[in-house]
Amino acid sequence: MTLFSLDFDKFLLELGSETCIMGILNATPDSFSDGGKFNTLETAVNQGIKLVGDGAHILDIGGESSKPFATSVSEFEELDRVIPVIENLSKRIDVPISIDTVKAVVAREALNAGASIINDISAFEKDPAMADLAAQRGVPVVLMHMKGTPETMQVYPNYNDLMLEITNYLKSRADNAMERGIQRKNIILDPGIGFGKTVEHNLVLINHLEKITALGFPVLMGPSRKSFIQNILSKNSKTPVEANNIKAEYGTLAAVAASILKGAHIVRVHDIEKVKPFTRIIDSIRNA
Repeated sequence: MTLFSLDFDKFLLELGSETCIMGILNATPDSFSDGGKFNTLETAVNQGIKLVGDGAHILDIGGESSKPFATSVSEFEELDRVIPVIENLSKRIDVPISIDTVKAVVAREALNAGASIINDISAFEKDPAMADLAAQRGVPVVLMHMKGTPETMQVYPNYNDLMLEITNYLKSRADNAMERGIQRKNIILDPGIGFGKTVEHNLVLINHLEKITALGFPVLMGPSRKSFIQNILSKNSKTPVEANNIKAEYGTLAAVAASILKGAHIVRVHDIEKVKPFTRIIDSIRNA
């Protein structure tokens, strides 16, 4: 596996020999898995501290749901949800905070509040000013592939050549980022599991992830509790498997394992307590 170093702010993340775990903290009322559970300052901060205590290397904080058919919220509302949480947590944890947003204004205020990574599911297409901000501040960025928008992405997603289209898109967005002044060493690619993809698309994407890693950037995968896992596990089941079902967590572990063995450097997950020991064993096997 190709090794990478993210050296930024006061942090150094070595990617490759040990899987980097990004903990998800949704400060939203409507996220698909944990919406409403952490949308007060106290519950969000406590959850963030727990995720880091359980072993998260990065804490990813978002204030706008990107689940299928979700609608956007205003800059004001998103800022109100995330900035107090980031300000509080940045003083209490010793891992980098990532801001999950497509709005440059939100990203800027999050960086000012203590965040040090930008995670943009639109790969700078929603708000081109994001690239200028990232270049100016010299922070790592996550660029994700999404077919359509959260409102439209799951309406009959179709590809002529899934892997070629996703690979070409991510390469073009990485090239665009570098043309805008972002250093290559600060770019992370995310193929976008569940974002404008069918169950079969997601499975093929994981199984052929080496086509993405061949681009020469660190790769992030976010399969945690996604609907493709629920759909597979719900087949031949008497009751549907929902996102908060323990079976979905077991399915997440399987998808995480496959992603790591196929070359993922970072996995973005909800339940660090379960994932951390799991990745240690997978890493040990992979590195043997």
